[in-house]
Amino acid sequence: MNNDSKYHNISIFLHWMVGLAVLAQLSLGFWMEGVPKAPPGLRAGWFNFHKSTGMILAILILCRVVWRLTHRPPELPDVLTPLKKTLAQWNHRLLYACMLIMPLSGFLGSSFTPYPIKFFGTPLPRFWGPMPEMKEFLAVVHASTALGIVGIVVIHIVAALAHAYQKDGVAQRMWFSFQPKAPTPLENTP
Repeated sequence: MNNDSKYHNISIFLHWMVGLAVLAQLSLGFWMEGVPKAPPGLRAGWFNFHKSTGMILAILILCRVVWRLTHRPPELPDVLTPLKKTLAQWNHRLLYACMLIMPLSGFLGSSFTPYPIKFFGTPLPRFWGPMPEMKEFLAVVHASTALGIVGIVVIHIVAALAHAYQKDGVAQRMWFSFQPKAPTPLENTP
């Protein structure tokens, strides 16, 4: 596989770091729903941890989005039909949209509750008071986006596994490579 068809190692690092962190955060979010409200503080502690790690994940997602906007990805290989290329592009667009909506809706939803948002125990400033209607609306957006991400990620993983099985070079584009790029003609001159 030529180096021009592979993603840059920073893209690959951000892909795996954000991807695994999103899966961990989703798992924690779904698990937290079953944490009982008694004894007092247990559920709140897990929710605050989820919010704190969500804020860190939001920063990583923003880094990934900025990197993606400033570094063009390699072209999709010709082994993909035009339909598969379009589906892959839409899968990525929806995934990016959900990754941006998820932390934003969670943070804003939490900001409309009577409870302070704490970053690993440190209360953050409040910009407005409680608004139960907004909190409820954003909770629905947050939960719906979580389900959307699960569906999109399942499609993404199934497609990646299919490409890995077919050994068509598509899945290998997102694996780390430590092979140096072939020198350009100018680099060969003394």
